[in-house]
Amino acid sequence: MNHTLKVFVAASCLSLTVGAQAAETVTIATVNNSDMIRMQRLAKTFEEQHPDIKLKWVVLEENVLRQRLTTDIATQGGQFDVLTIGMYEAALWGEKGWLEPMKDLPADYALDDVFPSVREGLSANGQLYALPFYAEASITYYRKDLFEQAGLKMPEQPTWEQMAEFAGKLHHPDKGQYGICLRGKAGWGENMALITTVANAYGARWFDEQWKPEFTGSEWKNALNFYVDTMNKYGPPGASSNGFNENLALFNSGKCAMWVDASVAGSFVTDKSQSKVADSVGFTFAPTQVTDKGASWLYSWALAIPTSSKSKDAAKTFSAWATSKAYGELVAEKDGVANVPPGTRASTYSDAYMQAAPFAKVTLDSLKKADPANPSAKPVPYVGIQLVTIPEFQAIGTSVGKLFAAALTGQMKPEQALQAAQQSTEREMKRAGYPK
Repeated sequence: MNHTLKVFVAASCLSLTVGAQAAETVTIATVNNSDMIRMQRLAKTFEEQHPDIKLKWVVLEENVLRQRLTTDIATQGGQFDVLTIGMYEAALWGEKGWLEPMKDLPADYALDDVFPSVREGLSANGQLYALPFYAEASITYYRKDLFEQAGLKMPEQPTWEQMAEFAGKLHHPDKGQYGICLRGKAGWGENMALITTVANAYGARWFDEQWKPEFTGSEWKNALNFYVDTMNKYGPPGASSNGFNENLALFNSGKCAMWVDASVAGSFVTDKSQSKVADSVGFTFAPTQVTDKGASWLYSWALAIPTSSKSKDAAKTFSAWATSKAYGELVAEKDGVANVPPGTRASTYSDAYMQAAPFAKVTLDSLKKADPANPSAKPVPYVGIQLVTIPEFQAIGTSVGKLFAAALTGQMKPEQALQAAQQSTEREMKRAGYPK
């Protein structure tokens, strides 16, 4: 190789190295829900628009994601630049100074377009710490065709007792059709999200005004007995393994007559490419019982940046893009308007969206009604409908979730599970120094 060629090759290698180093890598930890999988696919557009930013994805199941992120942020591990978190973490971690404040957003971000309840839920002391990717309430999904065949009519506002009655009439396990599908997988954000809204509807609360847990009260007893009894009689086999994704798959394959869960599933159950029952799904409000307070949850999956990130600016550029109006327009263009991430922006609920998305009205009305500051028929010292926004809740909710899953599988009676939940929660709260 002559000298000139050697110099040319060396220079080329050097420029390639410099080019490769110039692209900043942003590591994004997210959940394996369909909307986030779509975000990963559409993010190629972002990379084309930002050749200096390279995205690296870590996609995890919900419980695993929460554990990994909690460990990483508490130890300031710095493994991730963008975290997919909810209202619980945004408020607590923001207050601790573990998250970057979401300030100085691009002018076209239109933060005022984001629903106030969603902004508040992702803030601490008036400062926003996460940008909402989507927001959800819990609603009731049901099979209109099966209701019609059985001569049943779903009321606009069902009660849990009515749901059990319908489930009994629509339960045909010999045909692979189950009366009702509900979360059973243990986890503070899995089975406890659903069971807490059932308990709220029965008039229960997690804590009284002195922070004393109330699991041995009649309201929790009624709620848990109802849940275990209904699921054992009319639920699918192996329900203690089912979270959001598992129940979505069951519903879409025609195995559930009814399902109460996150409103975000609306676009999936009506999508003919993934749902066998797309043409026959009905939507109504989450069931109530003695009260409608706290009967439907409020939650948002949102993007946040840990203070330990080494690529904060690039992470913020991506987070703003993925939660922007422009991203919603990209989804509408590529996958149809009904698939725009729901629940966060007033502008999403245009006439075109309301027409394309049969679940939009009940979602919007449920989101407007949800009040995390008043989640129970009785006064409470905490904020949160399906969770309690205190640092101890993650551990408490997880251990109670395991006990209630054990009640569902018959390893213990509901009364025993409630007694054990009372004792372990009292112990944890005492250890944490409550009442403070």
